[in-house]
Amino acid sequence: MDVEGNRSAGSTSEPTLVMEDVSFSYANGREGAGVRRVDLQAASGEVVLLCGPSGCGKTTLTRLANGLAPHYYEGRVEGRVRVGGLDVADAPLHATARLVGSVFQNPKSQFFNVDVRGELAFGCENQGMERAEIERRIDAASTAFELEPLMGRSLFDLSGGQKQRIACASATAAGPRLVVLDEPSSNLDFPSMAHLRAAVERWKREGCAVLVAEHRLHYLADLVDRAYYLRDGAVARQWSGTELRSLDDRELEELGLRTLRLSAAFVQPPAAAEPAEPAGTFALDGFSFSYRRGVRSRCALDIPHAQLPRRAVVAVIGANGAGKSTFANALCGLNRCKGTLTVDGRARSRRARAGSCFQVMQDANHQLFAESVLDEVLLSMAKPDEEAAHRLLAALDLDERAADHPLSLSGGQKQRACIASALASEREVIVYDEPTSGLDLHHMRQVARLIHDVRRRGAAQLVITHDPEFIMACCSWVVRLEDGGIMESYPLDAAGTRRLSGFFMHEGALDEKP
Repeated sequence: MDVEGNRSAGSTSEPTLVMEDVSFSYANGREGAGVRRVDLQAASGEVVLLCGPSGCGKTTLTRLANGLAPHYYEGRVEGRVRVGGLDVADAPLHATARLVGSVFQNPKSQFFNVDVRGELAFGCENQGMERAEIERRIDAASTAFELEPLMGRSLFDLSGGQKQRIACASATAAGPRLVVLDEPSSNLDFPSMAHLRAAVERWKREGCAVLVAEHRLHYLADLVDRAYYLRDGAVARQWSGTELRSLDDRELEELGLRTLRLSAAFVQPPAAAEPAEPAGTFALDGFSFSYRRGVRSRCALDIPHAQLPRRAVVAVIGANGAGKSTFANALCGLNRCKGTLTVDGRARSRRARAGSCFQVMQDANHQLFAESVLDEVLLSMAKPDEEAAHRLLAALDLDERAADHPLSLSGGQKQRACIASALASEREVIVYDEPTSGLDLHHMRQVARLIHDVRRRGAAQLVITHDPEFIMACCSWVVRLEDGGIMESYPLDAAGTRRLSGFFMHEGALDEKP
């Protein structure tokens, strides 16, 4: 795609991105983990991976690369960060923005317009390009990222995967020399992840340097040229792409890294250690909900009848836009949906559901209210119990952060704080909406064990997820949604595992690379 832009501007003999002995500490200590003594390079056409445990400093390195640290996230910088020969700490942020495109975990946080075309034009307009050149770049980006059907749409009407494609296209249209991505796949279904992978391939082919911080590795492992493994803010290991791909599952597990091969997720037996029909049920009858905009309405949920095991951990799967989050909101009484929910033979009104359900939202920032992590957990308890709250935080490796403000945590730590609040609530029904975004292997398994503990006390739990590793670690039943309806419902036994594998490996999922 022909949007060279700034890639040839200011070229130097050194790699596109250079970090030399870089340390950074946040001014207020409330924006995440700092880094220390980091040396890192990314050359033109290279894909460089940042990996490691939650809170190890990956996001901070992406902020240093795109200039958000120290220009937006204030703090002390030591060492040098250069992009295309430009000293990022000394240069104004608008100068760095000409060279660096960014794609965040939540693309909504980087949009400045309400429509697709306006968002694609935004970066080019900020660089003062001529209108004809802007239109040429918009056309090229929309073609490359298959956005033509979306060009007249509002950003508010799009799925998460579509928003991610627009963020990638917007970054590309501005012609960056470096593209920085911070956990871009965390909330994507597999077709959307395939689009993301194609974008990384395109940037690599066109000579961009790509810096990506990720926990989910299988979709881009074969594209990586160099990988940096961080722990406690420092580079602990470094591999070439070939060396990374040679790591076996035992080595990956010791490092707390997710699998490089998606098929490996289905080798282990499923987590279910219970009969196919656990005691008790909850039933849905005539469950439906429609979104209204003006005089028009769109049916987002239509479940004539469904019966699910009461004490199973139910994985709710399906493509972006299938109705999973709408389903969760309806269960929790957050939507004024039609129909009835019956738990163990007793009907639950919308108000009763709202009082007996707890939902962990996709964006942890939407449900962090207290002044400390400990207070956040205590807030969810019917009878506050500091000792129990500390035990729960310790089980999630958060007890050392108990006195800290929740917004000072890393993305993965915020997610675990919300999960701790849900578990402490002891509600009858708990719904987790993409609970593993930001979680490394170790903490993913921690959460899975705690969910098992909650199942034993009889709570109904539903996990909305695109993460097969997490499903295999903790779920015992699967529901697949499509167009707002339940298409499949089955136990996660050996036969169910084959069906689940078929969905992720073949039904629009990524093709595994050798």
